[in-house]
Amino acid sequence: MADERTAEVRELPRDPSVPKIRWDDSNLRSSYANVVNVTSTREEVVLLFGLNNAWQAGQSEVTIQLSDRLILSPFAAKRLSLLLDGVLKQYEARFGALNLEVRAQDGRPAGNA
Repeated sequence: MADERTAEVRELPRDPSVPKIRWDDSNLRSSYANVVNVTSTREEVVLLFGLNNAWQAGQSEVTIQLSDRLILSPFAAKRLSLLLDGVLKQYEARFGALNLEVRAQDGRPAGNA
């Protein structure tokens, strides 16, 4: 007779002082951004998301079509920073390091003679 194993699913005990979170995605919308910029004041951190449709290198001016502005408290921005750091570390462990170095048209790092 074959060895039968059954997986037992156990829920960890929940701290009753911490509220259960229910994610309501009924008003969720998705958008794509390949450009992000951040500004801040003492009271808020503002993230601007947009799309760069310029495909040719060496243009003297590039227009970024802004699509979304996300305004966060500094505390929420700090939590977002920690979450993104963790996700990117996992990504690079799986797929390799992300190199953000900008390159000139000739393939050399920008700013080098």
